[in-house]
Amino acid sequence: MTTADRVSGTLIVVVGPSGAGKDSVMGFAARHFAQRPDILFVRRAITRPSDAGGEVHESVSDAEFEEMSRSGAFAVSWQAHGLSYAIPAEIAEKIAKGMTAIVNGSRAALPAIRQAFGTIAVAVITAEPPVLAKRLAERGRESEEDVLRRLTRQAPDVIADADVTVIDNSGRLDMAGRQFVALVERHSAKRHHPA
Repeated sequence: MTTADRVSGTLIVVVGPSGAGKDSVMGFAARHFAQRPDILFVRRAITRPSDAGGEVHESVSDAEFEEMSRSGAFAVSWQAHGLSYAIPAEIAEKIAKGMTAIVNGSRAALPAIRQAFGTIAVAVITAEPPVLAKRLAERGRESEEDVLRRLTRQAPDVIADADVTVIDNSGRLDMAGRQFVALVERHSAKRHHPA
């Protein structure tokens, strides 16, 4: 295969409301693809303690985050819920070499992520409002007021975009997980069968 024949990989950005089960769906897929070195689950840098629960991430202080940002360690960064988040710069190189990279993102950060990476695929993991409320309450990370604020916050509507797949995770995890696995497989197959 010559360089001209090579098809670059894809960045799949997973977004959705808190409590939708993004980490659970991604965890299901990570177990499914455990033997696939061409599929990478990205560890974000976050200014949150590593033992705070949720996704596995690189925990950094505010000062460390600022220094890493200045030194070019991030492809893109954003703020949400009082924290700073970033996707490591080396992910762009891995995608250019044909890997499929999967990262937990933010709907508000999608324009910046698209600007940094070009064409991306977006998976919106969602769930019915009563399911979201129950899951957020069970997490115990926030007060009832914070949970209500999260549920009523208007997030950018990304569902109309062409590169978006919506997956409902209101029911059994394996159902949503299999839909996400199929999405990843479709994008990884594009490298071998370009349109």
